[in-house]
Amino acid sequence: MPRLREMPLSEVTDEYVLALYKTLFGDRDPVAEPGTATGTPGNWWTVFAQVPDAFKHTTEGFGFYRSPNRKLDPKLRELGQIRAGYAVGSQFVYSQHSKAMRFEGYSEEQVKAIPNWSTADCFDEVERAVLAYTDCLVLERGRVPDGVFDALKKHLSEVEIIELTYITCTYMMHAVMSRALRLEFDDVDERVVEVPAPEGATADVMGMVDKRKDART
Repeated sequence: MPRLREMPLSEVTDEYVLALYKTLFGDRDPVAEPGTATGTPGNWWTVFAQVPDAFKHTTEGFGFYRSPNRKLDPKLRELGQIRAGYAVGSQFVYSQHSKAMRFEGYSEEQVKAIPNWSTADCFDEVERAVLAYTDCLVLERGRVPDGVFDALKKHLSEVEIIELTYITCTYMMHAVMSRALRLEFDDVDERVVEVPAPEGATADVMGMVDKRKDART
């Protein structure tokens, strides 16, 4: 379950939200009958619907990156989006944009290589520059070495770099929020938890090191 309340159809009054509910869910209440055509639960939409102007702002952002006004090649855009999702650890963003990568013409080998792109040989020079830049944006919080930026500028115009930066950072935000609110495929329990020791075990978990040292003396 998401960490925040979902908006049932009966409580939605905003016309923009209602129109998107209709497009995505038809006539059904997506809270009572969850699911979208792409196989997701759909609760990203139903949680965000609590704040209609935020809902409108974020969904219009999807229109921005898909607009014919964009100069950036959609294939390069998708590299930034999927790598941002993977680097943040969002299964939702990563999973959705794996499909989007295929739609844009990437091979199965390339989709599967996103986690280990730096050691893969299936990306060309500009694709590797985009992936390296994405890692700097997401993992280094915008700390981009001159060498990475120079490689990017070798292939992309300034307008394309601005678009890539904005779209990639937007998807970093979506990935972070999805994990924080446990939306869609990011509704998962924390896996890094303590595993109980056997009953009667010592609290000094590294005590065997001392015992090994004593055995040598």
